[in-house]
Amino acid sequence: QVQLVESGGGLVQPGGSLRLSCAASGSIVSINVMGWYRQAPGKQRELVARIISGGSTNYADSVKGRFTISRDNAKKMVFLQMNSLKPEDTAVYYCNVDVMTPSSRWYVGYWGQGTQVTVSS
Repeated sequence: QVQLVESGGGLVQPGGSLRLSCAASGSIVSINVMGWYRQAPGKQRELVARIISGGSTNYADSVKGRFTISRDNAKKMVFLQMNSLKPEDTAVYYCNVDVMTPSSRWYVGYWGQGTQVTVSS
């Protein structure tokens, strides 16, 4: 199977920065889209940013210009650099990766366990 392990969350003051990491491991043949989602209390999970295997990126309007997504294909990792953080960025952040395994015919999405990001003074 496939495992996703996230790290890098924590408590930061408004205006501060954090860098999230997500490492994929297991029976992986290929990885396509890698992304970050977040879910704040009482709200639906929403897309923050995603990056296609060729490097194209998409961002939520609320994070454009502040967050940067990147990936290391050799290490099967995806990163989210978050700058100029605001209290409204507070949420649990989840890594999502589309993976092809030896037993699947196409890409299947896997989720990480989530990492808490709290922006507060």
